[in-house]
Amino acid sequence: MSKYKELKRSCYEANMELRAQGLVVYTFGNVSEVDRSKGHFAIKPSGIPYKDLHAEDMVIVDFDNNIIEGDLRPSSDTKTHAWLYRNWSKIGGIAHTHATFSVSWAQAQKDIPIYGTTHADHLTKDIPCVQCMSDHLIRGDYEHNTGIQITECFEERSLDYQEVSMILVGNHGPFTWGKDANAAVYHSKILEVIAEMAYRTLQINPEAVPLKDSLIQKHYERKHGKDAYYGQ
Repeated sequence: MSKYKELKRSCYEANMELRAQGLVVYTFGNVSEVDRSKGHFAIKPSGIPYKDLHAEDMVIVDFDNNIIEGDLRPSSDTKTHAWLYRNWSKIGGIAHTHATFSVSWAQAQKDIPIYGTTHADHLTKDIPCVQCMSDHLIRGDYEHNTGIQITECFEERSLDYQEVSMILVGNHGPFTWGKDANAAVYHSKILEVIAEMAYRTLQINPEAVPLKDSLIQKHYERKHGKDAYYGQ
């Protein structure tokens, strides 16, 4: 029996949740989950339709992208996941989708502004979009460089990856993360909902203005602040 059985099962179930939430089609997208104690993570295999996946198909790799266990090739985005795990020690799961509205904002190379309280319930910042990668980096180690782009964006904008759990990669799509794979998938769904709401807001009123700071802080703090009172 594989010593990674539970890690594979958790990763598999998170990948299935991507499909259940309508965030992926066919073979698009992937979720990974890390075991920090071993320095390894499980990730979806590349190019396998979700309907054909099994828990034992999940591939175990280390932070240097070496396959530790598995007969299939890991996701083509594995190097991006590995870079984020290596550099952001507080995350336990990562998700990547090609969900329609999230990708549309990424293709437009636009941050998603905070237009309403749904967005502010989850973060106090615009959802950042990294600009399209340069030709030099594309010709290099593309997936590894995607990870570098993400962490550099957070450094340049002075963003906290534990507060802002999502990003758009220009002309590509979204990456999200959280304490585990399930949290990463949750953030992917939230990102897609916020992306659609923002798009429809601009359809109704192209001159819509962002939410005022007082409401941003109120809605974020009531869920996440030291005196939070949302929920049981």
